Amino acid sequence: MLSSALKTVPVQRHNHPKLPRPVAGRRPLGEILVEQGALAPGDLVKSLALQNREDVPLGDILLSHGLVSEDALFSGLSEQWGTETIDLSAEAPDPRLIDDIGVRTCLMGRFVPWKRIGAVTVICTSRPAEFEDLLARLPEDFGPVQMAISSEKQVLSALQQVRKDQLIENAETCVSEAESCRNWQSKRHMRIATCALLGFAAALIAVPKLVFTALFFWAIATLILSTGLKLAAALTQAPRFLPRKKPAFVHADNVAVARLPVVSVMVPLFKERKIASHLIRRLARISYPRELLDICLVVEADDLTTQHTIAQCELPTWARVITVPAGSVRTKPRALNYALDFCRGTIIGVYDAEDAPDPGQIHAVVRNFHQRGPEVACLQGILDFYNPRTNWLSRCFTIEYATWFRLVLPGLQKLGFAIPLGGTTLFFRREALERLGGWDAHNVTEDADLGIRLARHGYKTEMIHTVTQEEANCRLWPWVKQRSRWLKGYAITWAVHMRHPRVLLRELGAWRFFGVQLLFLGSLSQYILAPLLWSMWLVLLPIQHPLEQIFAHSTLLALGGLFLFCEAVSIGVSAVVLSKTQHKRLRWWLPSLHLYFPLGTVAAFKGIFELLTKPFYWDKTEHGIEFKTKNSEPAKEA
Repeated sequence: MLSSALKTVPVQRHNHPKLPRPVAGRRPLGEILVEQGALAPGDLVKSLALQNREDVPLGDILLSHGLVSEDALFSGLSEQWGTETIDLSAEAPDPRLIDDIGVRTCLMGRFVPWKRIGAVTVICTSRPAEFEDLLARLPEDFGPVQMAISSEKQVLSALQQVRKDQLIENAETCVSEAESCRNWQSKRHMRIATCALLGFAAALIAVPKLVFTALFFWAIATLILSTGLKLAAALTQAPRFLPRKKPAFVHADNVAVARLPVVSVMVPLFKERKIASHLIRRLARISYPRELLDICLVVEADDLTTQHTIAQCELPTWARVITVPAGSVRTKPRALNYALDFCRGTIIGVYDAEDAPDPGQIHAVVRNFHQRGPEVACLQGILDFYNPRTNWLSRCFTIEYATWFRLVLPGLQKLGFAIPLGGTTLFFRREALERLGGWDAHNVTEDADLGIRLARHGYKTEMIHTVTQEEANCRLWPWVKQRSRWLKGYAITWAVHMRHPRVLLRELGAWRFFGVQLLFLGSLSQYILAPLLWSMWLVLLPIQHPLEQIFAHSTLLALGGLFLFCEAVSIGVSAVVLSKTQHKRLRWWLPSLHLYFPLGTVAAFKGIFELLTKPFYWDKTEHGIEFKTKNSEPAKEA
């Protein structure tokens, strides 16, 4: 039965007639489904109207709206193309045929070579209209082929099962070795660090004044530079804070997109006991057409907790689970790399498990990408919190995020610096993301690293004025663990990109090279050397400052005044930012930031220790602590 059907429509790679497209003589799929009684004529009219505005096959529209069953759809496709449907779950494809083509090529084309029948190779595809195009992806000596039809789910599942090891290896090594930290040698760096500490101790004993002077002035220098960056960022964003001025973000609200693209959003999950139902409810508020929305819940294969949690929810048609097999590391970027090959969209987004995005966010992303040139490869949204008043820690965290995402990052864009990305509300042009190799699977701040790699390869990142609310880390030790992971990743990212400083300077240019030093090395220095700066508070007290043995009292007063000025700038800038958000009342908590930022120093020392002992360890941030209904709703922008 199968072999006779295969002979009816011979399709070969070379010197044979090409498979005709539906417009060249094949009956329309909708007509076949209506004739079979699987689709109402009125539903067909509505679906065709949607297809005229969307870059998506008719079958995806019908399935996403529940207008036909999957069995009926593939029965109709089988009749339209005059070929058989193959159940790949009943008989797995031949791994050797997949290797001849390449598993990633098969994934990108949504097809799988099933088996050879005589001299002909049967290729199962979920996209028969694109079968002619995929012939160009086959090796020159692959030989004659014949199309059969299988569902996309079966095609992806078969490829995942048959070539799991290859997909795992690719997820862990897709970034070039020169730009990855996967060869970070902890033992070697531990020896170097031990020698450096012994050298520091010896210098401290031999010339203590010189050591303290050098460290103190380095701390002052980085403080001045970081304060200058905040002031410069504030000046670039000044129009936002003037009365009746529109935000100085990229806008494209009035730009029409002829055909809307498919957007895939990956949501990596790990040990989530409470978040799944809230997550689905929040993502359901997104107003983007369901047939164009591809929500991928990325779950580790051995994470039974999350799998059980998701099993308790009824997933909508626009959401699916992608299971990531275990590998040599367990990190968010590795999971994202693995899931990327299974995404359908030409635009790739990332959300965190606790996110509550603006309903119109995907539309804003699509319009911005449509308006901008291909050099703009990434769009970063604003992050905010829906539980700012849980306790003091969540209040301070909210103030910090408001300043970073609403002023510093937009300021970096205006100043022409490379932007260290946040881990969520990120959207990429898929082509550019794949060209870079995705994320560094071993870097625990994969977002900041990717931001620098985008800049090194000539791409731009822009901020967009759309907000995603998430849960503020409101417990002390989890906050320290999360911040230590971020700072550890900052240190690794700086070390990786500074392996060859001249190359980095050539690729980024002097200005952005300086920005990398300020953002990464400067931030780490500020956290580690902060205790020296805090001692400046003693200048205001009738207590002899320990550094008076090194500096004149007048010098210490001048340095103390400089320190207070920088603190005032930091508080003042945050107060201005808060005045334009729904968090105005948090300005009364600004003085307490002097107690908040010392926690970062604790996190920095923890992160540096882990950098030397377990650099790839991902300190999991638990979500779902705060799920009161009133706090779970996105707040309206001021």
